[in-house]
Amino acid sequence: MGLSFFGLTYEVVPQVRANLFKQIHEIVFHGQGGYDWPTVYNMPTWLRKYTFNEIKNYYEEQKDAAEGKSSGGGRQTVIGSDGKIKSPEFLEKVKNAKKPAKYS
Repeated sequence: MGLSFFGLTYEVVPQVRANLFKQIHEIVFHGQGGYDWPTVYNMPTWLRKYTFNEIKNYYEEQKDAAEGKSSGGGRQTVIGSDGKIKSPEFLEKVKNAKKPAKYS
């Protein structure tokens, strides 16, 4: 008949529980020992969602930084696309500067 309990139908309840347990698992696993299962299970919903989102954002930032997608620009290398070593700009300035006279 599809009776509902507080607005959740019988078909939705297993998915809601699966999402809850997945969220708890993610917090415990990626929290690196900072959380245990009973603590996260008994957290208020708003706090559990906040904690989950903070951990998720942290790992996304770490992933982006590892892939070189950080907002600080791309990584610079001293090897060009042709395989030759490029001197950084400050080394070029040093090369072109006047050399001091040798003491004799």
